[in-house]
Amino acid sequence: MTNKYKYEIIIYWSEEDDAFIAEVPELSGCIADGATHAEALANADIIIQEWIETASELGRAIPEPRGRLLQFRQ
Repeated sequence: MTNKYKYEIIIYWSEEDDAFIAEVPELSGCIADGATHAEALANADIIIQEWIETASELGRAIPEPRGRLLQFRQ
């Protein structure tokens, strides 16, 4: 699955969860996990799409991707 949106994804290892965690800071509550870095990233792509679909169904705004570097340049 490929999203048309390109959001920043932060991936880190969680000892507590014994998994890689992939967070999408620009989409509130959008978090995925996986046993490997690649799996967490693939799951994040799915969760981003689901987040966008749910927001659309609820009539909520979908933020345009800004990315970390763009935030610091403004």
